[in-house]
Amino acid sequence: MPDHDLHRSVEAVWRVESTRLVAALVRITRDVGLAEDLAQDALEAALAQWPESGVPDKPGAWLMAVAKRRAVDTFRRRERQERAYGEVEQRHVDVVAGIESSIDHVEDDVLRLMFICCHPTLSSDARITLTLRLLAGLTTKEIARSFLTSEATIGARITRAKKALAAVDAPMEEPAEDERAERLSAVLGVLYLLFNEGYSATTGDDLLRPGLCDEALRLGRILATLAPAEPEVHGLVALMEIQSSRTATRTDGAGAPVLLLDQDRSRWDHPRIRRGLAALELARSLGRPPGPYVLQAGIAACHARARTAEETDWSRIAELYESLAVLSGSAVVELNRAVALSMSEGPAVGLALADQLLDVPALEEYHLLPSVRGDLLAKLGRTAEARAELERAASLTQNERERDLLLRRAAEMPD
Repeated sequence: MPDHDLHRSVEAVWRVESTRLVAALVRITRDVGLAEDLAQDALEAALAQWPESGVPDKPGAWLMAVAKRRAVDTFRRRERQERAYGEVEQRHVDVVAGIESSIDHVEDDVLRLMFICCHPTLSSDARITLTLRLLAGLTTKEIARSFLTSEATIGARITRAKKALAAVDAPMEEPAEDERAERLSAVLGVLYLLFNEGYSATTGDDLLRPGLCDEALRLGRILATLAPAEPEVHGLVALMEIQSSRTATRTDGAGAPVLLLDQDRSRWDHPRIRRGLAALELARSLGRPPGPYVLQAGIAACHARARTAEETDWSRIAELYESLAVLSGSAVVELNRAVALSMSEGPAVGLALADQLLDVPALEEYHLLPSVRGDLLAKLGRTAEARAELERAASLTQNERERDLLLRRAAEMPD
């Protein structure tokens, strides 16, 4: 097999197997940093041996066997070193025995690793980075490229995150029952932020970073199998499935944004929509009051079910946004409700609600507030004010594609 074909094969195997491999090694070694080092050792062994032997029938099992042997060697070496100083710790003996007789518990391992990556001691950036590294199996270079930053920055962030976990002696087991809901919420929050960064990039020249959306959705699907009784998990999966179904239509041939109402709905990914609607139905069938992700999925479903933009049930969307605003207290949700109200009851009603948000500190530098106001002012014929608002929105966004679109719309406003 040519080298480039082999590397593609190994990369494909790594994408599929790395999450389970690292998760199992964290359980075995009780050390996040060591687990990743062992997994990387196994990957290097594959790159060295597979050109001669070929890719094995069960590559995941091969990688796990190599990693476990390296783990045994590591702990025995540490054990010998510590015995030389008369300080052998029983924990190492127990771990070696546990490795040699280990039975994989893949589902528990992956869920446990998700909780560890989203430990409360870590910052939001650290949680996202560690999730991409350990759960998604992305390289430091790939993560850096996704977030338009340097490899050194991402490498330092990963190192700090591992040290932070070690400093607090982060438990390697699932959190206690009274902590589980909070930690699960943290995991969902990381996947949500990760998906949104891919769906509407906050910085850079591109509106979309589909790779981040795909990783968030893949991890969300895994989480849904690990926590099948949690409505919010299914709600987030539904939301991501439906939102990502529009990816092909959200930009034109030049990469410029295409607004939702102008998109070609025949090109939406309808299998993803069906999966999303099924996940939403499952979330609702569990019989608990809808949380924020279930409500957002319900809003996305209203758009997905409308065969044309004119058929959209804007009244229902406004109701769902109102419920979401009560639950979250978010000013951004209120701004979205203003848009829905403008579509169902007229631009004057939407503008009245948007104007109430002008003094909210959280929205002072939020580019979508003047963008929405610009649209509504234009519909009311107040074009000079609309132009000023769109220009202000352009000055606030850090995404080049959005800035170009806003400036073009401002320039097209009639005098």
